[in-house]
Amino acid sequence: MTNALTVSGLTKTYPDFVLDQVSFSVPSGSIVGLIGENGAGKSTTINAALGLIQKEAGQVSVLGKDGLDGETRSAVLAAADVLNSRGAEIAPLPFPALKYAVPAYYIIAAAEASSNLSRYDGVKYGWRAGEYEGLAELYRKTRTQGFGAEVKRRILLGTFALSSGYFDAYYKKALQVKAVIKDAFDEAFQRCDLLLTPVAPAAAPRLGESLSDPLSMYLSDIYTVPANLAGLPALSMPCGFDGRGLPIGAQLVGSCFGEGTLLNAAHAFQQETDYHKRAPKGGVPA
Repeated sequence: MTNALTVSGLTKTYPDFVLDQVSFSVPSGSIVGLIGENGAGKSTTINAALGLIQKEAGQVSVLGKDGLDGETRSAVLAAADVLNSRGAEIAPLPFPALKYAVPAYYIIAAAEASSNLSRYDGVKYGWRAGEYEGLAELYRKTRTQGFGAEVKRRILLGTFALSSGYFDAYYKKALQVKAVIKDAFDEAFQRCDLLLTPVAPAAAPRLGESLSDPLSMYLSDIYTVPANLAGLPALSMPCGFDGRGLPIGAQLVGSCFGEGTLLNAAHAFQQETDYHKRAPKGGVPA
């Protein structure tokens, strides 16, 4: 029976891209490099949370971020060590553009939500309110009753960002930041194949827990939204559990059309670990 790669989440470069073949080991001589916010040369045990596998030599790096949970940091560093055991070598790289990812992403995403969700009026698409008098009331009740609090929040934010007088100050500037982040990735991938990061700064929250604090919920996306902004393939996989038995995820980000290398490294990691076969305890202390 063939060993299968268990992938928790995979975002491809383009939705119609088909991977023809995947090998099952990190190439010998790979280099794993640690990225620190303050630049190269940081210790691999300090502020470690993001990693890259170098292009020619297959390097992985780790990026430090204030607010990163200690157990998450340790689990991702352990994942880097597993890749290291498969032939990767660790070396530092800076990635200062990370701190701009969340504000830029949520301005762009909210603007797109505001524009795209305007079509859901109860006439042509989606759910329709049951009782109404006139077209205006149909629109109002359908959108009031049909959209949840978070959707309404994003529509309002996006409408504001796209409004006259604020378009240049918010939406246009967010697009400029998006380009800066893409350039930062392009520069990093001149030296690296893959980016290893946590999926979130801490272990998974309990169901519904994050909804009570939208700002913290947005900030928890700091490691995953850069790949979306840059249009890069990314993969998430389990890499451990915290003291409560809640899962910790690691993310691999590849260069454009680098899905083969991405899946290759993830499979190498899962050949050495069994986190993808273990169910979380749902908050019960370990």
